[in-house]
Amino acid sequence: MNDRIGRILEYIQSKKHHSFRQSVKLDFATEFEERQLSYTERAVERLVRVLDAEQPVILQDERIVFTRTVSEIPPLYTEEEWEQIKATHYIHEAGAVCNVCPDYATTIRSGLENRRQEISDSLEKCKARGDIEGQVFLNGLFRIIDSIEDLADRYAEKAREEGNFQAAEVLQHVPRYGARTFLEALQFFRILHFTLWCSGNYHNTIGRFDQYMFPYLEEDLASGYLTEEEAFELVEEFFLTFNRDSDLYPGIQQGDNGQSLVLGGTDAQGNDAYNILSEMCLKASMELKVIDPKINLRVHKDTPLSIYELGSMLTKEGLGFPQYSNDDVIIPGLVQLGYDLIDARNYVVAACWEFIIPGVGMDIPNIGALSFPKVVDTCLHRDLAKATNFEELMESIESEISRELQCITSRFENIFLEPAPVMSLLFKHCVDEARDISLGAKYNNYGLHGTGLAVAADSLAAIRKYVFDSRHISAETFMEAVDADFKGYETLLARLKAEAPKMGNDDDYVDSIACELLEIFADSLEGMRNERGGCYRAGTGSAMYYLWHAAEIGASPNGRRRGEPLPANYSPSLGVRLKGPISLIKSFTKPALSRVINGGPLTIELQDSVFRNEEAVRKVAMLVRAFVALGGHQLQLNTLNKDELLEAQSNPEKYRNLIVRVWGWSGYFVELDKDYQDHIIRRALIAP
Repeated sequence: MNDRIGRILEYIQSKKHHSFRQSVKLDFATEFEERQLSYTERAVERLVRVLDAEQPVILQDERIVFTRTVSEIPPLYTEEEWEQIKATHYIHEAGAVCNVCPDYATTIRSGLENRRQEISDSLEKCKARGDIEGQVFLNGLFRIIDSIEDLADRYAEKAREEGNFQAAEVLQHVPRYGARTFLEALQFFRILHFTLWCSGNYHNTIGRFDQYMFPYLEEDLASGYLTEEEAFELVEEFFLTFNRDSDLYPGIQQGDNGQSLVLGGTDAQGNDAYNILSEMCLKASMELKVIDPKINLRVHKDTPLSIYELGSMLTKEGLGFPQYSNDDVIIPGLVQLGYDLIDARNYVVAACWEFIIPGVGMDIPNIGALSFPKVVDTCLHRDLAKATNFEELMESIESEISRELQCITSRFENIFLEPAPVMSLLFKHCVDEARDISLGAKYNNYGLHGTGLAVAADSLAAIRKYVFDSRHISAETFMEAVDADFKGYETLLARLKAEAPKMGNDDDYVDSIACELLEIFADSLEGMRNERGGCYRAGTGSAMYYLWHAAEIGASPNGRRRGEPLPANYSPSLGVRLKGPISLIKSFTKPALSRVINGGPLTIELQDSVFRNEEAVRKVAMLVRAFVALGGHQLQLNTLNKDELLEAQSNPEKYRNLIVRVWGWSGYFVELDKDYQDHIIRRALIAP
């Protein structure tokens, strides 16, 4: 990186810009209640006031501006109102629209003034049909556009005062009018993304950045307005904007903010879409070594090895990305679920790994999770003793999965999402139909994670082998050992750990069980509809449930002790002795993964010593390509050093910038809660 980018990076990492944050805490909820404002009016009024309260900040050396000075987004409702809402509605996470991908491209191309005209046209139609709610919604969008443009004007004035005439010139054109250059397009995106966070929306994904931004870059390079070096510098500065205010973005842990960027893949016609901007993004992330944006790389059967090699070089840096998504499995899987082919080809990755469609999708891809180990635990205690063969036990497993899913999905009734006017502005149908995005879109599907698959498959394989096939252990003894957390059954525990079949070693005895469990998961959801008319999508991810679900049960029949966590995502059980990475990917590509296409990557932990030279990097790239060729749907490679992690846990002040992959996102190791740190260390201890 050049000196200018280096100075901005140091400024952000040292948190010097935090000094501009205001100490005043905004609170409008009581006033909103007294004025009897509708929820839509409240959302608009809050955003307008937050943007009005923002104080323009121009950091030294920057060309892409907008920095948060208002630290907290105030609630829309009083505590009493919120309790009443929760009493009658299902609340997903914080009750806000999140984890969707808007259509940034249209507004960046046309500008807010053209969007204002579209809103005006829609408003006339609302008036003609007497749609009062639609008029309130659209008038709110007018106010929001006014507020965004006003803040941009104040930033332009501040830039002139600071002598940053380039930024001032850019802000004289965007966001009022459509971007003409790569820099203007980047600045326009920053304004829209900044405004989404200020509106109370979170996990605001970035989408296919290299696709909708490429035309601006291509034209600037062709005209000579930018050199490749100058364009790369802008990409790096743009990436740093995602790290400027990320500590203010809500999530389970710091870093869990959903700033997910997608590169490559196929276009609307099915042709390869990887371009020079895709490559710039990979190289920028490699050079900056920051946690945002999270890089997702779409690949397919014709992706050249050189791209996998570049991705593997980024993996070597230990950031936990890129995460790979296989178009050859994902696109057909989405089509099978009812997505139009042109939309499926345009898929992006949500905050972690879930597959969503930009601009037309209001899917909630992480609404809940099925615990496979819990199902096994239930059937172990209720059905094992009376089962005469393994097939009968699997019939009980199938019935219990179906019952558990019915129980889980029954909770998602009368869902409440607060209005999201800025997000709505970035969904064309919302303006045309005069309705908020919280009310739905073309796709309104729900996604369910499936946690602990390997633990469940390993457990069932152990039961099958020792209770039914060899009959070395009675059902009663097995249950007693599990309930005792294997205390007094140490010999059995040692046998389970050392001899019982384990998923990840290319052993059909256990892998076939995992395949069957995923088929049952998908079959049980098939035909189920949510209250918005969408389907339920089965997935192989875990999110934070790998800790939560482990706490719901005791020991497991595979030798997992009480209190030990489940593996993160789609991974082998913790502590399993693996033959090697090839056997691992063979096991985890056997299921029909297009049927569990909510997302959830096979996660492989690698010691940093694996990347000892260029040839080793090439071998990792070939491993990724093999995963794709074998029909894997999603892959995440993490580079870990167990000694460094242990040292960082003991001396965090020395490792402030140590980055690790947690589940579907990366964060600074020393900022994580100890439970998450400990889990990552355990993963490092078994990394090949």
